[in-house]
Amino acid sequence: MTDNKRVTNKQIIEELESFRKALSKTAVDFRFHDEDLNSLATKVVSRMMKLKSMEDWYKHVYSSELANNDEDLVLNEEEDALGEAARLMTLMNLFQEDEEYEKCAIIKRKMDRVNKILRKYNKK
Repeated sequence: MTDNKRVTNKQIIEELESFRKALSKTAVDFRFHDEDLNSLATKVVSRMMKLKSMEDWYKHVYSSELANNDEDLVLNEEEDALGEAARLMTLMNLFQEDEEYEKCAIIKRKMDRVNKILRKYNKK
């Protein structure tokens, strides 16, 4: 169909009709009614409004005084280990691409220590 443009009901119906034709080769009976299209439109608009409100909430929180005070961010051992694992995996990929295998071995040992911590939390 179209990306980031207004879509008319006619375009939607044409797209659904092509879908129906593809389904007609199966045993599925697929018909479209205005109430079905209205229900679908309501769901799409509802989802878009929810995403917009989440975006607004994020902007509000991001600009708040609490978000600017990173001293209040206290991570537990598991959260800290997850962050470290992500950092080490990124470094491992960089070193593999550059064929720096000695550095990969060092990262591997560090990852083993982090994984030991993470296994402790996965058992719970």
